[in-house]
Formats: sequence, C-alpha cells, structure tokens
Amino acid sequence: MNEDVRLVAWVRGRVQGVGFRWFTRAKALEIGGLSGFALNLADGRVQIVAEGAREGCEGLLGWLLGDDTPGRVDGVTEIWDTPRGGYDGFAIR
Repeated sequence: MNEDVRLVAWVRGRVQGVGFRWFTRAKALEIGGLSGFALNLADGRVQIVAEGAREGCEGLLGWLLGDDTPGRVDGVTEIWDTPRGGYDGFAIR
C-alpha cells in the first residue's frame, strides 16, 4: 500500500550556503509526485516538507540520510503525518 503522507524533516550540519535546498528540490522532482518546499532556518538547519506517496517521501528521506547530499549532514529529525495539501510543486523558500 502506497498511501499519501506528509514528511517534515529538519536537517542539521553544514547545509546552508552549499546548494542544499536546490539539490533537495532537484531530488524531489527526480523522484516525482512530491510537493512541498525546502527552507533555510535561522539556526542553520534546513526544514523540508514533502507530501506525496509514502514510497517517494521515503526515497527523499533516504537521500537526506545518505552520502550524496551537498555540504555535510550531521543528523535528520523527521515527523510523519497526513498530507495537508496546498502546495504547487516543490519550492525553494
């Protein structure tokens, strides 16, 4: 079963000023079927909200946790929820 979900992830490390949001958006578009955004936070983290099929969101989370991201990811905290909608594509904020 591949129901739609909402993934909210906060990524810690050297993830600002290295193209992290751009590459996150590119990965979401490559996976396909995801909507949401990537946003720099004042404390140095990047927040990612992705909605779509569970398989796609899990793929994006796997990429965030992997070794292929720009910069350096020290950790990811995630929350899973039901989709809220309202996103038009995947944006960089």
